[in-house]
Amino acid sequence: MILDCAIIGGGPAGLTAGLYTTRGGLENVVMFEKGMPGGQITNSSEIENYPGVTGEITGMDLMMPWPDQCKKFGLVHEMVAVERVSKDGELFTIHKENGDTVNAHSVIIATGSSPKRAGFKGEEEFFGRGVSTCATCDGFFYKGKEVVVIGGGDTALEEALYLAKLCTKVYLVHRRDKFRSAPNTIKRVEDAQNIEIILNSAPEEVYGDAMGVNGIIIKDNNNNTRDIQVPGVFIFVGYNVNNNTLKQPDGSYLCDLNEAGEVIVDLNMKTSTDGLFAAGDMRINAPKQVVCAAGDGAVAALQAISYVDEKLN
Repeated sequence: MILDCAIIGGGPAGLTAGLYTTRGGLENVVMFEKGMPGGQITNSSEIENYPGVTGEITGMDLMMPWPDQCKKFGLVHEMVAVERVSKDGELFTIHKENGDTVNAHSVIIATGSSPKRAGFKGEEEFFGRGVSTCATCDGFFYKGKEVVVIGGGDTALEEALYLAKLCTKVYLVHRRDKFRSAPNTIKRVEDAQNIEIILNSAPEEVYGDAMGVNGIIIKDNNNNTRDIQVPGVFIFVGYNVNNNTLKQPDGSYLCDLNEAGEVIVDLNMKTSTDGLFAAGDMRINAPKQVVCAAGDGAVAALQAISYVDEKLN
């Protein structure tokens, strides 16, 4: 069987692409996602900027109904990782982690991005033992304790606010002199009684013992150091593009990327390879917002429908 469309990734972009391709008339559409669909947003503690959603809602709650809606129109979710996508002639080949392959007329790649490491001493050694990139996953372990948050964007500030509800104190450390976040979020952080803002500073070393983290040393722009004794450090300093699926055996990529490894697309989510579309956080100039990723998925799906219809009819 040849798929009309293979969707790689099950976040907001991939799920929306699945909804639109199936509802738009394509048959044999499979979304490949090894884990549960929903994407990184399922780790977010609070969503307040998705259109039509009012009040406090978690990322998990927001994404819960999406897969069922897609399945209603015929989308198939195959819970397997895709190692590589290649193209030979007119057809794409999906190389699965288990060694199986399947062909497709079109592909929508929506594999998103992964949290970056900050690169300080001890970060890898204590990752999972006091160092984390997910406040909603690990915040509960520090209830009634003090923690440090590293970062200055929307995610860092939002997760600092979440942790402030659980922890006695949150130290928010940012290497610049001002935050890169929405004004409303910045004000909420500034107004929080148990969040201490530390600007113009960066982590030097996290330290601990066999039980886990005991503290972190930070250094400011004047080379002054400060030792903050905490059992937990949360890092939110950006993301790396998950583009390995596009990498070919010879080291080249299936389509053009920019220097940051992001997929170059036009306004229709078309890549430099016919029939291959990219959507969501992995494409150039992605705003990294759920509503934008969903929009990308819809655009990519509509273009995939046109591509397949023209090819087969």
